[in-house]
Amino acid sequence: MNTWTISASDVFSRSPIVPVMVIKRLEDAVPLAKALKAGGIDVFEITLRTECALDAIKAISEAMPDSLVGAGTVINPQQYDAAVASGAKFVISPGATPSLLKHAAKGSAPLIPGAITPSEVMQALELGYDHLKFFPAEASGGAAVLKSIAAPLPQVKFCPTGGVSLSNLKQYQEVSCVATVGGTWMIPEAAIAAGDWSTITDLTRAAVAAATS
Repeated sequence: MNTWTISASDVFSRSPIVPVMVIKRLEDAVPLAKALKAGGIDVFEITLRTECALDAIKAISEAMPDSLVGAGTVINPQQYDAAVASGAKFVISPGATPSLLKHAAKGSAPLIPGAITPSEVMQALELGYDHLKFFPAEASGGAAVLKSIAAPLPQVKFCPTGGVSLSNLKQYQEVSCVATVGGTWMIPEAAIAAGDWSTITDLTRAAVAAATS
């Protein structure tokens, strides 16, 4: 039995969009999170793709304790532990291994593992995971494929990620198993590099409006 202080359901219900944040400079972490929050999103997935990712999780967690700060691109138990120690309240993985699933089940933060086939979904279900990441969403066939996979597995909720944008957002939201989506279109790299936080806030506001209309 897990000892999670929040549930994966809490993460999915917090926002219609989970921003996938690749933070290359630590000094961008808090301003980026604040720009997203000003636009209406206060759940953050900071991917462990950069050297400062763990420090970014810690910085945002300390500066914005009421927000839901998580770690993404977690691929093993060691990274799970490091993310939680840095302040991550949830953890997202692009896929899943038995060791990661079993380890996280005993941890303090919910894991949202990735799954792209019925067998992967069933394996996650066997270990108690019913909130999953559908990744890479568009490259794997998009909303139509997700709808087909989820049909015999109605107990599972998904966060499709990978290629999701304003142009196909509604296609995913129309699939009953979709509770939220992961995306990057509201946080373009050029805006982050330029410190153009107002543009990110505007894009976030527009994304939230589209997702909730």
